Amino acid sequence: MRVGLVQLSSSDNPAENLPVTVGFVEQAASSGARLVVTPEVTNCVSLSRKTQMDVLREEPEDPTLLGLKEAARKSSVWILIGSLALKSSDGDGRFVNRSYMIDPSGQVRACYDKIHMFDVSLSETETYRESDGYQPGKRSVITSVDDIKFGLTICYDLRFPQLYRDLAQAGAKVLTVPSAFSVDTGFAHWETLLRARAIETGSYVLAPAQCGEHAAHTKRKRKTFGHTLAVGPWGEVLVDGGDMPGVFMVDLDLSAVDDVRRRLPSLSHDVKYERPE
Repeated sequence: MRVGLVQLSSSDNPAENLPVTVGFVEQAASSGARLVVTPEVTNCVSLSRKTQMDVLREEPEDPTLLGLKEAARKSSVWILIGSLALKSSDGDGRFVNRSYMIDPSGQVRACYDKIHMFDVSLSETETYRESDGYQPGKRSVITSVDDIKFGLTICYDLRFPQLYRDLAQAGAKVLTVPSAFSVDTGFAHWETLLRARAIETGSYVLAPAQCGEHAAHTKRKRKTFGHTLAVGPWGEVLVDGGDMPGVFMVDLDLSAVDDVRRRLPSLSHDVKYERPE
């Protein structure tokens, strides 16, 4: 399977971001992609809750979702929208961070809400409280593309290896980690964590990323690490997208997953043990 990994530098204006994303989808499709994957918060990167309240929409009327469903139909490709920031109608008042798998007819085949919230204080000037603005998801998700099982995750989920083990043990051969990784943690941990998840599960890992300084209408502008990666099931880096927007192609050989899991069958070697008190 040929996959196109899209690296973006999304602004806080979804209307500006959509044509850029569609252009990259079309570019990937013209290069033979069967599946195109985009980063976390494809529609809007913003540190301002007020801006988000002004520009975000609920799922049925979200223009990015509608536009990428049409792009999937037009280009006859699968699209994994890494995630969209959306308003929720359930009365909680917080947004959702939701990934979508779209089939070539433009239909939503699966969606996944980010489970783990990025609540950290990296320094005195860089603090994130994702749970203040977003509802956490409650379930893991596997979906199929051409009979290949994909396990869906988002960004900070990467630091919770049991989730990936669960997905792989349930049959996922490809794990997706669309992200908007911070710069400091990106330099320190991004590649190491992605390679570890691939090695631990004998899976392909696809991690399309946001990059650079994101244009915003407020003084606070977010910066993200970039370096979209594709990692093979033996832990080898197949693609590194660097720090600029673009499309990066990778060919997945799913027999390699079977081979690695046969040689290192650790997914079947769980042993029950007593946890420390």
